[in-house]
Amino acid sequence: MSTGVENLDRSIDKATAWLADIDAGFGTSDRHLAYRVLRAWLHCLRDRLSVEVAAHFAAQLPDLLRGVFFDGWNPSRVPQKYDCAAYVTRFAREARVRDSDVVKAARIVSAVARRHMSAGVVAEAFRLLPADLGNLLEPAAAGQAADGASSWPSVGGGR
Repeated sequence: MSTGVENLDRSIDKATAWLADIDAGFGTSDRHLAYRVLRAWLHCLRDRLSVEVAAHFAAQLPDLLRGVFFDGWNPSRVPQKYDCAAYVTRFAREARVRDSDVVKAARIVSAVARRHMSAGVVAEAFRLLPADLGNLLEPAAAGQAADGASSWPSVGGGR
């Protein structure tokens, strides 16, 4: 399907590539899950960053994902200072996955972001996070990312 607008079509193609890569990380073809996890990752990271860093990070996203990134954003309320436990709770709630699945999900999306964005922009955002939160977001080793893919929840998930 084409919109007939080159910039929009390119943005849709890029967003679709992100979702496909997230699906591949989970070993599934559940685009709804991939989207929920990506959206949760974007929002949890965005709200932990300053306005300036969030804007710089968002500039690297495809237009469609930039809209997702900024959806519901209140720049007067950032950065939010939450720890790993609060991050996990928020991410799990927004993505509708179990708390125990958050580390795997976050690392898969982090790896996809590193693949599709400037390494410097991702590194800058992660460098500004507390060490424990940055460690949670760092991509898992290739062998670890595939572990348990078949047991990944395809819908809802719950905590």
